[in-house]
Amino acid sequence: MTGERSGPDTGRNVGTYVGLGDWTPESLAVPGEVRAVVSAPHPVLSRAGGEVDPTAGDTVRLAADLVATMRVSPGCVGLAAPQIGVPARVFAVDVTGHPKAVTVHGTFVLCNARVVEATRWKPGREGCMSVPDLTGDVKRASRLVVEGDLPGSGEPVRLVTDGFEARALQHEIDHCAGLLFLDRVAGAHAVYQRKVYL
Repeated sequence: MTGERSGPDTGRNVGTYVGLGDWTPESLAVPGEVRAVVSAPHPVLSRAGGEVDPTAGDTVRLAADLVATMRVSPGCVGLAAPQIGVPARVFAVDVTGHPKAVTVHGTFVLCNARVVEATRWKPGREGCMSVPDLTGDVKRASRLVVEGDLPGSGEPVRLVTDGFEARALQHEIDHCAGLLFLDRVAGAHAVYQRKVYL
């Protein structure tokens, strides 16, 4: 699926949306460094991240660090820049092998992502590395269309997904907006002590 897009408030054409194509974390061509994950109530988690230049060297290194940190964290299916202390709109997702995942795009990183379509809202349990002792029931769209940019190339992408991967994307986009899953629960009755942390 393709379509033209314009840059923010400029009206200029900045590309055509495509899928992930051949992008892999190895496309970043820099080694990732495992970073410490911050926990609530760290102030970076409640502050909206800024847009980034997806082709900038610091963005590429951040993307590589997110992937490296996610890969060494058991049970982690997504990690956003604010979770490693960087207030930026960049996150990594990989739901490969998760028993609830149906649609799987593998490991990918998006910059400046935004939801353009969200339908079929359903409740589901969520946890977070930055809120290690709690889980909660959050209503999220189970069908999702997201647009963003790939780190390194800056290529604009349009990703259509559903189910668990859609939930993971919304969770990470929320992190980039300064929101935790706790900000989305219906109330205290929908928050639980974590029994097992993978």
